[in-house]
Amino acid sequence: MPVKKHKPVTPGTRFRISNTFEALTTDKPEKSLLAPHKKSGGRNNQGRRTVRNVGGGHKRRYRIIDFKRDKEGMTAVVKTIEYDPNRSAFISLVEYKDGEKRYIIAPNKIKVGDEIMSGSTATPNIGNSMYLKDIPLGSDIHAIELQPGKGAAMARSAGTYGTLMGREGKYATVKLPSGEVRRVLLTCKATIGTTGNPDHGLEVLGKAGRSRWLGRRPRTRGVAMNPVDHPMGGGEGRSSGGHPRSRNGQMAKGEKTRNTNKHSSKLIITRRKK
Repeated sequence: MPVKKHKPVTPGTRFRISNTFEALTTDKPEKSLLAPHKKSGGRNNQGRRTVRNVGGGHKRRYRIIDFKRDKEGMTAVVKTIEYDPNRSAFISLVEYKDGEKRYIIAPNKIKVGDEIMSGSTATPNIGNSMYLKDIPLGSDIHAIELQPGKGAAMARSAGTYGTLMGREGKYATVKLPSGEVRRVLLTCKATIGTTGNPDHGLEVLGKAGRSRWLGRRPRTRGVAMNPVDHPMGGGEGRSSGGHPRSRNGQMAKGEKTRNTNKHSSKLIITRRKK
């Protein structure tokens, strides 16, 4: 999707680069697939703030997405391509032959009127959901399951995709958007193609207010705090703050923080690039 640079008629539009949304076909969501989406403001059930820099933002309604693609052997027609305020990728409304409507994550280059399908009888066309054992090697895939039948977990955001590298035993080798190479069970599903809205990463909000509309509150840097508030705080003048770490002391930028006893570690062949 192309992006546009705005004329600097106000300070907020001077640096703003926004999406043209040319790919979208409607701005009215399917009512039967909407659910309430309540905000927590970063507070838990006791009213105490447990997540910082979260709060406010425009009211949203959740779109129920079909991540499982479990309606197999039946074709569906793409009806719309829509904006979803809850994710960076666009979504598509599809209607199956029996009249049921579902939302899926819109693959890149999919058009209204295209037919999609899922299951072992599907062909490797864009938008079709197939088992990893049936997908041709070297294919770009997105919405990849980690556990069979649990639904898509990886490569779901805008412009992302994994690559099916090979198959060995009961596992497929998949290269993920982060650069990590890992094994995934052949009985897991993935969707052919890449996710839509690939230019999402080129957008520039342009002003702090747009960040507030998205529900993001201002974030104070650790080095700007006092030693009582952050491990990187304090010092005379503008000190660097020492080794980067979180507010509770967990190391970052170089220090390994992953649990070495994690069950999925044995499935990772190559760690992601630092």
